[in-house]
Amino acid sequence: MNLTWLYVPADRPERFDKAVTSGADVVIIDLEDSVAPSRKEEARRNAVAYLRGGAPAVHVRINDPATDEGQLDLRALEGLPVAGVRVPKVESPAAVDLVDLDAPIHALLESAAGVVNAVAIAAHPRVAGVALGEQDLIAQLSLTDEAALDQLRIRAVLAAAAVGLPPVPMSVYANVADDEGLLASTRRGRGFGLFGRTAIHPRQLPVIREAFRPSGEEVAAAREIVEAAEGAVDVGAVALPDGRLVDAPIITRARRTLALAERLAL
Repeated sequence: MNLTWLYVPADRPERFDKAVTSGADVVIIDLEDSVAPSRKEEARRNAVAYLRGGAPAVHVRINDPATDEGQLDLRALEGLPVAGVRVPKVESPAAVDLVDLDAPIHALLESAAGVVNAVAIAAHPRVAGVALGEQDLIAQLSLTDEAALDQLRIRAVLAAAAVGLPPVPMSVYANVADDEGLLASTRRGRGFGLFGRTAIHPRQLPVIREAFRPSGEEVAAAREIVEAAEGAVDVGAVALPDGRLVDAPIITRARRTLALAERLAL
């Protein structure tokens, strides 16, 4: 599963290769929010040229497909090797049907309607993942409390899990200079079942990885569970040395913890 996702503005083509070599699991060339209206056509040309030039697999965030700019994006990307399409402003499954590119779709839920319809959107057969657009939600709902966002995050997590999609990555953290705040915010999201996070600058990537790195205590506990499970034969629950019983879901989670720790070089 992808842990780090990095946006790069499509009107800054000199940053494309740097983003690809940044270590991010997924690079997203952005045609939407980070590009001024007067530079949309230039940004589109840059993205097309990069994709036609044998670029590594990248995702593209298009403009709202219900708008003229979004439709121009879709026409420009036809036939190009796009690894994924991030679709903003998705409020219903019908919005997904507007995207006719042959690429996995990641639906961004950025409004009250999008969150309310999250399960139906996630269940669309072309949707490969969902995520929240938290800045848009904050603006629309006039949110001032982090706890309110947590409620919306839980709804997205439940929607993805209910239809078997990958875990939901966290939205961007806007203050590039605030590593401490990014770390705390990301750890909080991890506690709500979110996995991974989108970034707007490469310097945020190691902080995101650190936030999801299992602690030494978590690794030790997971290893104890996995070792006990490997020694058991044809049993429904496994007894740990301290007398606790753990069943299949706990064992599966322990194995995921060890795999993530190994991935992050613990």
